Amino acid sequence: MASLTTTSEAAHQPQGARDDSLLAEIRLFWRQFFVQAFSPYRPELHYMRGPGPAWRAKHGHMPPPRG
Repeated sequence: MASLTTTSEAAHQPQGARDDSLLAEIRLFWRQFFVQAFSPYRPELHYMRGPGPAWRAKHGHMPPPRG
């Protein structure tokens, strides 16, 4: 999850510049949030769920686990 951070430079800027930098930080936060929240990468779809055919060929066939 992205986090919103501020810099100490904002305290030394005129009011209009602070508003612009705050708006830029908010936009950056939401952009990073949407990129991470709606990422098409789903690692759980590639998770190995047990021994595959090469392991079975080497070790012989085992009955499936009960449970």
